[in-house]
Amino acid sequence: MHKNLRPLYPYLWNYKGTLLFGAVTVVLTNGIWVLFPQVIRRATDFLDHTTSHQGINGLMTSAARRQLLIYCLLLLAVAFTKGIFQFLTRWLVIGISREIEYDLRNDLFRHLESLSYSFYQKTRTGDIMARMTNDLNAVRMLLGPAIMYSANTIVFTAAALFFMWRTSHKLTLYAVVPLPLASITIQYFGRKIHERFERIQAQFSEISARAQENFSGARVIRAYVQEEPEIALFEKSNQEYVARSLPLARLMGMLWPSLEAMLGLAVILVLWLGGREVILHRMTVGQFIAFNTYMIQLTWPI
Repeated sequence: MHKNLRPLYPYLWNYKGTLLFGAVTVVLTNGIWVLFPQVIRRATDFLDHTTSHQGINGLMTSAARRQLLIYCLLLLAVAFTKGIFQFLTRWLVIGISREIEYDLRNDLFRHLESLSYSFYQKTRTGDIMARMTNDLNAVRMLLGPAIMYSANTIVFTAAALFFMWRTSHKLTLYAVVPLPLASITIQYFGRKIHERFERIQAQFSEISARAQENFSGARVIRAYVQEEPEIALFEKSNQEYVARSLPLARLMGMLWPSLEAMLGLAVILVLWLGGREVILHRMTVGQFIAFNTYMIQLTWPI
């Protein structure tokens, strides 16, 4: 895979400054967002401590209300600041992917102009159209959202696991129990998805080629009254495209519920064992809530 991505490195290098700035915003986004459960922990422990010692009336004092207001403002500040840096991250990284897509399209077009006439005799126009559209869109998704989400996952997971480990070693170990199984599942489904995606791309190329040939040869088709047969062939190609797409949709439909079930198992273990830790006073209510908040936040990145 590293060898296949090597031709893209010069394009990324052209935007190294913007990429570096994007990496900084990724770190800041996740560094701020990882503090959200910590504010919740402190607020919850404050509520628990106040009501335990002074009852519900303890929350009616001006000092308690002022402290609660501070925690509310902190939560808003964390969410607002995270939103700003997340916007910058998307603007920078997705913007770079668009710029690289533009560069790739220009370079590919110049390359096509330099090819010999024999190449176009051997290669169907639909194949070229598919590579200029779907394939380049896939490259853009790799260089944009894929890089952004991968970086977010790595940074936030590392930071969240650090705070989770500080809270409870045992609960953290139970929380990561499904991860090896999830990794195996992703690898298995990943291979199957790649195989099916290639078959879909090949059929898309066939559809593009047939459409181009029909448009360019419209006069000939009308001259020989071949409209209905050509429509039937185009319909058959589309049905084949749907037939190849359905297995991919079924695989994707199996992948996400499987991963969510594994993560749900980890949440159940944490709720059961963490609840016992709170009852035995080995963990505060705030720590327990913060730990579960990290689990929820980790669901999407993982």
